[in-house]
Amino acid sequence: MRFVKWILLLLVVSVFGAFLHYTLPQRDIVRVTGTEVRRIDLEGENSIFWAAPDLGGTQGLSSRDVRFINTVRTNGRPSVYRNEDTGWGWPPYFKLDSSNLQVEAEDLSSSSAAPQWVAITHYGWRSEFLSIFPNAVGVRPVDGPDATLIPWFNIVFLTLLAAVFWAIGVRILRFRRNRIDPVIEDASEAFEDFGDAVDERRRGFRAWLDTWKGKPRK
Repeated sequence: MRFVKWILLLLVVSVFGAFLHYTLPQRDIVRVTGTEVRRIDLEGENSIFWAAPDLGGTQGLSSRDVRFINTVRTNGRPSVYRNEDTGWGWPPYFKLDSSNLQVEAEDLSSSSAAPQWVAITHYGWRSEFLSIFPNAVGVRPVDGPDATLIPWFNIVFLTLLAAVFWAIGVRILRFRRNRIDPVIEDASEAFEDFGDAVDERRRGFRAWLDTWKGKPRK
């Protein structure tokens, strides 16, 4: 039973960790090589990984145009980001300027001969197998490929989240110690007293039966 409990706890932690990893902002140092717009079919297995259409756009379409930012990482590997509005939905980035971001990214594009390195902020995952792309939410130039990027928002958010979980855990333990454990202890004592009473009556009944037994002959 305890083994099953630990497996369930590990599963919950893994799912919650994956949710945070997908949702929280991440930053990559890349070189923008260009931008483009593609027609994307939204009815595939990866449809949940596409954001809603831009505010003011047509809803409910099976396919639509999606902006993309093509980049190259510092190790030379390509990295592609989609550029979609999040609007007022989830995750709560309130991104409404995909068109402006597309222009900014295109303005920062450069060649390998004269690279302009930028930090692109995004959320989400990249999977070639599922054809899903992280969603870019910001881009800014940096000094070089070795620029230090400290995730201050994630540090503060995760610290506050850990503090909330700690506070909730302390209150749950305190409530269990003050309210639940005494009830369980009283119930256990009552059950033990009931068992003792039953044993006492059983012994008395057996003693009464023994009085009806014949005395041994000499």
